[in-house]
Formats: sequence, structure tokens, C-alpha cells
Amino acid sequence: MDVLHNLAFGFGVALTWQNLMYCAIGCTVGTLVGLLPGLGPLATISILLPLTYSIPTSGALIMLAGIYYGAQYGDSVSAITMKIPHASSIVACIDGYQMTLKGQTGLALFTAGVSSFIGGTVAIVVLSFFAPMLGEVAFLFGPADYCALMLVGFVCVSFVTTGSLLNGMAMCLVGVLLGQIGTDVNSGTPRFTMDLPFLADGVGLVSIALGCFGIAEITKNLDNRNERTPFNGKIHLIPTWSEFKRIIPSALRGSIVGSILSILPGGGPVIAQFAAYAVDKKVSKYKHEIGSGAIEGVAGQAAADEAAARTSFIPLMSIGIPENAVMALMMAAFIIKGIQPWPNMIAGHPDLFWGLVASMWVGNCFLITLNVPLVRYWLSVFKIPYAVLFPSILFFCCIGTYSVNSNLDDIYITAAFGFVGYVFMRLDMDPAPLMLGFILGPMLEENFRRALLLSRGHFSAFVARPISGTLLALIGIFIAWQVIAFFRQARRATADAPAAQLH
Repeated sequence: MDVLHNLAFGFGVALTWQNLMYCAIGCTVGTLVGLLPGLGPLATISILLPLTYSIPTSGALIMLAGIYYGAQYGDSVSAITMKIPHASSIVACIDGYQMTLKGQTGLALFTAGVSSFIGGTVAIVVLSFFAPMLGEVAFLFGPADYCALMLVGFVCVSFVTTGSLLNGMAMCLVGVLLGQIGTDVNSGTPRFTMDLPFLADGVGLVSIALGCFGIAEITKNLDNRNERTPFNGKIHLIPTWSEFKRIIPSALRGSIVGSILSILPGGGPVIAQFAAYAVDKKVSKYKHEIGSGAIEGVAGQAAADEAAARTSFIPLMSIGIPENAVMALMMAAFIIKGIQPWPNMIAGHPDLFWGLVASMWVGNCFLITLNVPLVRYWLSVFKIPYAVLFPSILFFCCIGTYSVNSNLDDIYITAAFGFVGYVFMRLDMDPAPLMLGFILGPMLEENFRRALLLSRGHFSAFVARPISGTLLALIGIFIAWQVIAFFRQARRATADAPAAQLH
């Protein structure tokens, strides 16, 4: 009952006309930011952060939060229609773009919008009831536990890749190697920079994502001399009852995965989308369709993306630890207003905490109203011939890449990865495992080295801790199960071969 009382108090704060206006502004700006390739919430919040000095505290935090989770709604549009993702919508390019090629763009966007609403709603419930308790879970994880958790992420390669497992592992390894470029955090030694100053900070995730997916897809489409629009067929928006029944379970699974992973530092929407996709590909009744344009491939990712964006606020507001770069900027906004996020924040500033939680549900309603009914209008923008749309897409890709670091070299890197991505597509090499390896590789290395430093070089630290030992045991069981399944399949194929010859 205390939670319901606190939520009622929070809605009293969130439903004032000023905070409603700031919430609507944040959601609208976030959606537009998500629509533009490359221009994510990180750059937008960085630009708008000085405005918080002249905006009331609750309104400023509600607006910045709306930009963050609003961008998760909008970023699926460019990924589904043009295969140009943001960092948190890479997985949407797999099944979402396949649905576009089948003429089901409206259905894919509707699925993403509804699933995002479900994910946001579940995350708000989790945030309301379990924020203080779940925030302490992050304290239970040490470097060895995070290392084991990253290894679990690498196991997801077999689920994320749409081609052969060997190709997926190879692409994942390429991503890990790309993640090593830059200055070593511990020693300060440049690695694989080829004495080029602009590689000292490494290769940006935005550059690789826009290059390997967006520009590569544009280059591939140039091979087709036929004039066509980004999607074909009539706009089928409202799903049938059978399709809707496929959306709900996948969205709920994605919501749970996103809510759990986002409480851990380094998690958030980027990791949650891969985990949700892997879970769907394993437990869904239609798992054989995932990878070729299945609704589940869009619903689970969108729900996990939105749930992770909401529950990312748990470690920030309950223990004062930002779990990603956007949350670090949100922490800066709190400090600008003279508020230190810490365990006593919920009790010391209940108006801010519960007002922000209640505004997330209000924003959820704003976003589903803004996105789902306007899907037809979003699609009308993309009904532009490629001859006109190509330069516009490339322009926004360049602007989005440049806006991250204000560095012209990032545009050249994006163009280079556009060529590399095109080569991968011609060789039927899926770039999604590359992104997974690029994201997890540096995190795995950092926590691996930190765990060895704390244990004085003893590898027993990885199996002595309960969390890491359990995770490593699960990985071993999964690998053994996959090997047994492989030999069974090979034996069955060998047994069927003589019978096929007799016929």
C-alpha cells in the first residue's frame, strides 16, 4: 500500500501542467532523435544539459529522461525501414528489415511501438516496487562475476547470427579485435592504432553500426538498377489476433530480460537487445522463423530496449552508480540541481523520485500515442524514391557520426566500415555478431584483468565466487549440450544417407 500511496504522490507531481509540458517535449525530441540515423540520446542530452540551469528541477529531469526513453521508441523506425540502426536497435535490423522486404513495414513498426509500451510498463512496475532492493544487487557483482556474465553474452552468438555458427563466431572475433583498438586503460599504451592519432580513443560504436548496416545496405541496394522505395507492398498496420498473440509473450520476455540486465553497470539497452533476441530464439514457439522476418524478433528486442532504458535509473537513483554514459549525464543533471544520487535519495527527495517514476508512465502514454497512430505518416516520409532518399540518408549518417565527437575523422571511419560491411554482405557474413563482439570484448578484457589483479593472478577466483562459478557452470552445460546435439544431428544425417540412396 505504501507503494500505491507513493505513486499517487508521484502522479500529483508529474501531472502538473509544467511537468506535462516538459514530458511531452522530452518524448517528442527523443522520438525525433531516434528517427535520425546516428544522432542518439547521448549527444542530444549533452547539448541540452546547460538548459537545466533555467528549468525547474523536476521538469528538467523529466524532460531529459523523456529524451532518453523516447529515443528508444524512435530508433526502431530507421532500423526497420532502412536497416540503419542506433546502438540500441542493432537487433531490430535482423527481423525488422526482413519484414520490410516482405511488405510488412507497418506491422513491424506497430509491433515495435506496442512492445515498447509493454516493456516500459513492466519496467515502471519494477522500478516502483523493487528499486531500493534491486539497486543493492549490483553490489553483489565483482569483476570475476562480470567477466562470467560477458562470457554468457558471447554464448548468445549462436542465437544472434542468421548464418552458420562458424561465420558468426568469426564475425564476433573480428568485433573483439576491433574493440582492442585504442589506448590501453591500464598501461596507457596505444594498441593497433598504426600511429594514427584519431584512433587513440578507439573506433566508435556509432561509426561501426552506421557503416556496417546503414551505408553497407545503401551500397548493396545500388546494385539493383530498379527504382524502388525502402519497403514494398501495402501498409498492413493492425495485426490479426493470431499475430497479436505472438507479440505479447515475446514482449513480456523481453521486458523481463531488459529489466534484469539494466540494473548491472555496463548493461542497458545495448546488451539487453541481444539477450532478449537470444531468449526468443531459444524458447519461442516460432523460433524457426526468427531471423527471416518474425514478429518475435521485433517484439522482444523493442520491449527489452524500452524496459532497460527505464530500469537503468535504478542503480543511479538507489546507489548513485550510473550504469552507462547516458546515466552519467543524468547524474550530472542531478548534481547541477544540487542533488546527490545516493541510497537516501528516495527518502530525502520523494517528490523527485516518485515524480520521475510517474512521469515515465505518462511519457509511455505520450509515446504510444505519438508513434502507433502516426505510423502511416512516418511511412509516407519513407515513400521517397531511393534516387532522392540516398543523399539524405548519407547526409544524416554523416551528421550523426560527426555529432558524437565533433571529429571529421569519424566520418572517414564510417565510410571505411561501409565498404567493409558491403563486403561482408556480399560474402553472406552477418554483421550482428560483429557488433556483439565489439560491445562485449572490451568489457570482458577490463573485468578479466581487474579480477586477476585482485586475486594476485589466481584463476581460481573465477570459480570460487558463487555467481561467477554458477555462470561458468551454465556455460559449460550449454556448450556440452550443443556438442551432443551436433553429433546427434551428424549421426542422424549419416543414418539417413543410405536410405536416401536406396530410394
